Amino acid sequence: MAHREVAAHEATAANLAWWDADADDYQAAHGEFLGDADFVWCPEGVREADARLLGDVRGRRVAEIGCGQAACSRWLATAGAHPVGLDLSAGMLRHARAAAARTGIGVPLIQATAERLPLADGSMDAACSAFGALPFVASIETVFAEVRRVLRPGGPWVFAVTHPIRWIFPDDPGPAGLTASQPYFDRTPYVEVDAGSRATYVEYHRTVGDYVRALAATGFVLEDLLEPEWPAGHTRVWGQWSPLRGRLFPGTAIFRARAGTR
Repeated sequence: MAHREVAAHEATAANLAWWDADADDYQAAHGEFLGDADFVWCPEGVREADARLLGDVRGRRVAEIGCGQAACSRWLATAGAHPVGLDLSAGMLRHARAAAARTGIGVPLIQATAERLPLADGSMDAACSAFGALPFVASIETVFAEVRRVLRPGGPWVFAVTHPIRWIFPDDPGPAGLTASQPYFDRTPYVEVDAGSRATYVEYHRTVGDYVRALAATGFVLEDLLEPEWPAGHTRVWGQWSPLRGRLFPGTAIFRARAGTR
């Protein structure tokens, strides 16, 4: 493990290999919780069916950025939307195709980096990302600019990420994860490396202010920032998310923004 600067091309190569290799284990660990055709925003269990953060999606063209196994896209399809799922990892998209075969709910899938979306200008009515892509890209400004390009004016852009305050604590769901150890303002990426010091996993940290400024700079108007509370009776541990930590500080930040006029 290390903290060092990582350029975009190195991060893309590392995270592509990581998620291709981890896709089976990820699905085995979290597939039941995420469902085959459900839209779960975060480990706290917020569902789009209840929260309606995207609004009425019937007849809307929706891009899911970093779709993984595309359960959110399949739920959108059942709600009457016309979704397209985009993900960097062929391994995750393989699970998306398998789930489509199980459910009979097929959605268009595209293998692509979030920093270069192969979609036409103004071709989407909405965009969303539930813990997909954003922590793993070198420039959220580049991603936001791409999302703004493909959205029509007024289209919502809603994304969920690990709450930035979690950066200061160890990635541990137990008592060891309650003591601050990393400066909040240190934006040096977290990197895992192999024996040759080549990056094998890269994750970037941004502060809350970084997200807000990036949205404003790329033509979005921030409408809401949700910090889901840990639900009573919710006992699931997911990585660093746990009832212990969830009772004390937020684990997820969900930003709801809207594309401004050009």
